[in-house]
Amino acid sequence: MTTTLDLLTAKFPAGTFTTSAFADNRRVVLAGDVAEGVLFEMLSALKDAGFDMLCDLGGIDYLNYPGATDRYAVVYALTNTSSGERIFIKAYTNDPEPSLPSVVNLWKSADWMEREVYDLFGVTFPGHPDLRRILLPSEFTSHPLRKDYPLRGYGERHNFPVVTRAES
Repeated sequence: MTTTLDLLTAKFPAGTFTTSAFADNRRVVLAGDVAEGVLFEMLSALKDAGFDMLCDLGGIDYLNYPGATDRYAVVYALTNTSSGERIFIKAYTNDPEPSLPSVVNLWKSADWMEREVYDLFGVTFPGHPDLRRILLPSEFTSHPLRKDYPLRGYGERHNFPVVTRAES
């Protein structure tokens, strides 16, 4: 019986990704130097293999993390709804313009999740049909979940009008 990791190992060259596992969770990690070129093809192969549900997509900033070699990661949590198997794909990307290909063409549920990662971390997703801020005002110029964003902000609150309860 062919496992999901066997399928990926057969399809992608050695050294393209690393794997790890804990309990029944399998993880595939794509380094920042290969992720942008391999990610869409890998996720497409996984969808063809039965991973028909994108459960979650989230961002991580590894600035000043001990031993980290890449700055940002985007984690894709996939589920095969017929077998219940889950797999997590972690793709790294780096400054100055962090970017990974959009997967909206594979899973429509990626639409708002990619917009959220863009809004809060600044990772762009080329090929996204409507990549714009989803949580913060369009005039907001920073990405507040980045580790280099100051805890008290850059003073943006003073640039926006105050809305009172009576006005809302």
